Order: sequence, then C-alpha cells, then structure tokens
Amino acid sequence: MTAMPSAEQLLDSMRDARRRTLELVEGLSPEQLMGPKLAIVNPLLWEIGHLAWFHERWILRHLDGQDPILANADALYNSIAIPHDLRWDLPLPSLTDTLGYLQAVLDALAKRLEERPVTAEDAYFYQLTTFHEDMHAEAFTYSRQTLGYPRPLFALESGAESNQQAGALPGDVEIPGGTFMLGAKPDDSFVFDNEKWAHPVAIRTFRIARVPATNADYAEFLADGGYRRQALWSEAGWRWRETVNLGQPRYWLRDEGEWKLRHFDRIVPLPAHAPLIHVSWYEAQAYCRWAGRRLPTEAEWELAACAEPTPDGKGWTTQKRRFPWGDVEPTPQQANLDGRAMGCIDVAALPQGDSAFGCRQMIGNVWEWTASDFQSFPGFAADPYREYSEPWFGTRKVLRGGCWATRGRILRNTWRNFFTPERNDVFAGFRTCALED
Repeated sequence: MTAMPSAEQLLDSMRDARRRTLELVEGLSPEQLMGPKLAIVNPLLWEIGHLAWFHERWILRHLDGQDPILANADALYNSIAIPHDLRWDLPLPSLTDTLGYLQAVLDALAKRLEERPVTAEDAYFYQLTTFHEDMHAEAFTYSRQTLGYPRPLFALESGAESNQQAGALPGDVEIPGGTFMLGAKPDDSFVFDNEKWAHPVAIRTFRIARVPATNADYAEFLADGGYRRQALWSEAGWRWRETVNLGQPRYWLRDEGEWKLRHFDRIVPLPAHAPLIHVSWYEAQAYCRWAGRRLPTEAEWELAACAEPTPDGKGWTTQKRRFPWGDVEPTPQQANLDGRAMGCIDVAALPQGDSAFGCRQMIGNVWEWTASDFQSFPGFAADPYREYSEPWFGTRKVLRGGCWATRGRILRNTWRNFFTPERNDVFAGFRTCALED
C-alpha cells in the first residue's frame, strides 16, 4: 500500500509545479503569450489562468464551498464550457493580473494545508490539481517548440552530454505469454480513472525492441522512399500525409545533404542515436510496415515494463513493478525526465533504468505510441473530473512511458496518455515488436 502524502509533500509538489509554470512563460512577449490561433495550442496567457482556476475549482470551491477569488473566472477559464477557438477572443487579464490570480490561489491552498489535517479526499484533489499543472507544463513546452519560441530555461536543467554519446542499442527481448493483469491496483495512492482497475488480458509470447526507434533508423525509412510509397501507409494515414503535405518528420530539415532538426528556435545536427520524436501514430505505423515490424499493444508494453521473469525464464511472476527498475521513484540515473536534459538523449543511455526483461528507457525520453485504441477498462467509473478520460474513449491512441519533459512524479508503468493519431507536435516516438512467426 502506497502511503498517503503528507501536507508538506503536497505543498512542495504544488510549489514545484508552479515554479515550472513560471519558468515556461518567463521572457515571452505579450504577443508570444497569445500566439497564433491553432487547433493544437492554447494561448499561454489563457492557459496559465486556467491552471489557477482548476486548483480553485476543485479545492477551494468543490471541497470548501468558497466563492471564486476571481468573480468571472468560470467565464474566462472553464475549458469545458469555452470552445477552443474562442479563447483568443476573451477579455483576459494582463499577465501581471493573471500571475496575481495564480499567487492568490496558491497562497489560499498553502494556508489550507497549514491549518487542518490532510484527509484522503484532500490528498486526492491536491494531487489531481498538481498533476494537471504538470501536464500543462509539458503542453507549454511542446507549444514553445510548435511556435518556434526560444527553449525555456529550467532550474533543474543539468545537461546530458555523456548520455548523448551512449549510442545505439539494437535487438529485441523475448517476453513469454500468459494472462497479464493490465492496469493499476487499488493499493496505489493515486491513479487516474482510465487506469482502473487491473484486469486479465491474454498475451502471446512476443519480441519487443530493447529501445525506441532512433533517428538513424527512421532516416533509412526516409531514404527508401517511405513518405512516397502509399502501400506502406493505412488509408487514413496516407490521406493525412497528403493533406498536410508531409515528406519527413515535422521538425526535420535538409541542409547540404544532411538531416538537421529544429529544436525550439535553433537548428541543430540530427542526433542519430536519440529516439525519433514528433511523429504521428500514422508515421509510426508506416515505419513498422516498411521494417516488417508492428507496434506493441498497450498490454504488451505494460507487461514488458512491469513484469519480473520467473527463475526458469519461461514466465513471469504476479509481482508488478511500479517503474521498470522497481518501486523506487525515478532518479536522473534511471530516466530522462523533468526537462533536465532539455531534449532526448541516446537510447543506450541509463542502463540503471532497464526493466527486468532488459527494455531500456520505458520511462522518460520519449512517449511511445502503442497499437491500442484508448478505451475504458472493464467496470470503468469516471472520477470527479469526468472530462479527463470519458469524452475521449474511442477517438485516440494510447501512448506510454513519458518523455524528457514529463514530470517524474506523475508517472508509473500503468499511466496512460492519449492523443489522436495525426498529432505529431507532441513529444512522441515509438518502440516496435517483431511480427509473429
């Protein structure tokens, strides 16, 4: 049973999440804080106000019945009620006033923790709202990439020069089949509703790549005409490729016969052995067809990350690890998270993070598309924040594992991310499986 976090832990996480939010808007002009009207981004000025509203909505108002700190907050920041395209046209407060609203809510939440014992309900909603801010911080980060803004400056940044020289790690590991309990267990302290609850799934023996597909791997697909060969693409994937007129990954650029990469507002050499990133599910699917491979199902992915082999190697135990390396929270030696490296590192780096079966970097570095549709698990019941999962079932694909910008505190092997298959702006790549004999 995972222990309930203390008031101090809840407050530390909340304040840390807020520091990251402020780092992500630091140095942006008023024009950049609004940005162009695009379907895949929000105005950053609106989005930071939405964070304060979300904290206030679920803790001060939902739990305590208080009146709003900002009288018209619902009309400005309720993401369920306000259509995406209208968010640029709202009478938003200035940055100074928005930051004041953020601070007022944070102060009230901190005061609340200091004045009363923490209940299980308190702990749930403090974690929900902090993790919500963490997820928006990742969205802020890829929005800055999308818009070509300068890269953010994170206090946690530590560089990763040695890991960039780690190189490739080819090959598969074989994982025996059986009946696997997919999903979270009730003794976890916090999980989202779409992870509930562990249920049996039959899995055949399969072989999965030790690491995600790399830029060098994908360059071979590109050189072999991967974007010109319709037979490699699904009908929907080819239609999407033609619609967006895409001939290479979103941020790849050809310069004097070599591939380069736009990283925020800079053009950098393409790191050959870093995982491919910023590709859609359609692109992942086309690569797999070219390579004679396939994407793993989310059950296969979770099994490869969680399971511990039996002594004879012919099966696995009923023990499920919280992380690939065990149950201890991630460290920089195990996973590339929290923006420390400000980008992807080579796939052979961080062997201390290997799963029991020998898969590397299943947490951090790059989100991994799976073959699975985002669906509810048996017996699904929505949590209080109903809009988190329920509206999106059947319309998205599942991704697993987290990326270099994901906050480590929100992740575990059972965590499910989900995006529509055409999204190539998020920090997503993929790992492949061998086709069955």
